Amino acid sequence: MNRDQTEDGTIVTMTPQEVSDAIDRREIVLIDVRTPQEFSFERIPAALLSPMQSFDPAYLPGQADKRIVLHCGSAVRSGKVAEQCLKAGFDEIAHMEGGLAAWKEAGLEYTGTDMGTGAPKAMRKE
Repeated sequence: MNRDQTEDGTIVTMTPQEVSDAIDRREIVLIDVRTPQEFSFERIPAALLSPMQSFDPAYLPGQADKRIVLHCGSAVRSGKVAEQCLKAGFDEIAHMEGGLAAWKEAGLEYTGTDMGTGAPKAMRKE
């Protein structure tokens, strides 16, 4: 876990394994900021969708009980949304290093699309 202090607050960067472990312990709320189309094709099972194009930090829950962690495909959009959260008054916000691509590269389970049937399917990179 890395902490980057900005003029507006702190952005915490978590590895995919740290995020996975925190999900298992029910310590975080994982928010996917990709498009609905990307989310429907493949996603982390515990993630909630709040697309960057309509994202508003005012609608996020407080972090008293669980830390909010943002993610996207590569960590570019989630980093921008994290900055948006800090500008909206959050003291600290987290996002996942490398996004869904890094999650898959780490061999962690995700929900993908079975190309034969079009149905959702649990997947893991071998």
